[in-house]
Parts: sequence; C-alpha cells; structure tokens
Amino acid sequence: MSSNDDYDKLTKEEREARDKADAQREAAEQAALPYVWKQELGEVDITIPVQKGTRARDLVVVIQKKKLSVGFKGKEAIMEGELCKEIKLEESTWTLEDQQTLLIHLEKLNKQQWWENVLTHHPKIDTRKIQPENSKLSDLDGETRGMVEKMMFDNQQKQMGKPTSDELKKMEALKKFQAAHPELDFSNAKIS
Repeated sequence: MSSNDDYDKLTKEEREARDKADAQREAAEQAALPYVWKQELGEVDITIPVQKGTRARDLVVVIQKKKLSVGFKGKEAIMEGELCKEIKLEESTWTLEDQQTLLIHLEKLNKQQWWENVLTHHPKIDTRKIQPENSKLSDLDGETRGMVEKMMFDNQQKQMGKPTSDELKKMEALKKFQAAHPELDFSNAKIS
C-alpha cells in the first residue's frame, strides 16, 4: 500500500496534522540550505546571501543545462550538483545585487512541471502542495488557456457537487438522443 493510500484513509483532522508536520519538516529542510529558492511553472529563482562587499569577479558561477556550481574563487562551492531538471542555458542568468546577494535565474526547459528541488541531492518539496501565484489567462497560449479554464471550471463544479464539463457533455448528448428517440424508455439510463 502506498503512502497516498494511507493518506486517503486518514480523517480530516489526521490529514491536517500530517500536512502541518510535513510542512514544518519541509520548511526546516529548506531553511538549512545555503540559499532560498522560489519557482513558477517556467522558471526558478535562487537567492544566495554573500558577504557584504563581494564583487562579481570574486565569484565562480557555472550554469550548465543540467548542472549548477556556485562559489568563491579558490574556495569550496556554496552549492554544486546536478539540477533537478534541464534548463534553457541561453535564457538563464546570474547577477550580484548590492554586493551582498547573488541572484540566479534559471529558465526551465519544461515550463509545465514543478521542480521538487534545485539540486538533486538537496531535500525535496511536495510539489502537490504548491499554490501557484495568480497569472493572467491572457498570458497563456490558446490551447493551454483552454485546458486551464476547463480545469478551473471542473474544480468549481466538483466543489459545488455539480457535474464536470465532460459529464455535462455526456448529459447533453443523452438529452439530444432522448429527444430524437421519444419512443425509447430512458427512465433507467445512467451516465458513466
């Protein structure tokens, strides 16, 4: 039995307690990292505090399609390893802000997938719990926008205990068929 099955069998209170414990553990693991990171579907931004007065020439930042290394010249790396997923190298950058904060921007190759971590050997986050920032539907391409709108509608319908868009289509098709064939008895018809 998987942990998802176990989770599904928990009461609402047990789920809330487990979610809270998992969130606390995750927060502690992330706080122990030498950087802070956030992500959107298409990008990952990493913030690394460095000693005040640091200059760009003091740093060694190597960004590769699947690897990242950050450190000071001649010293052990602050972070180094394999990236969780591939990035678009030509659109990924770094900059030093106010001589005390290193900002790294990674553009994801797959813009439809959340990352569990930045480097594969670092603690993972539960991507199912991500609350994405609001984005404008107008920013999305037509196909993606349609899919997102359908998902949003279906979620609203489920929350209200009403049929989803697919279920509504089936019901509409059944009504049309019934109207076209009034001689048939549909009193026991089910939609599945």
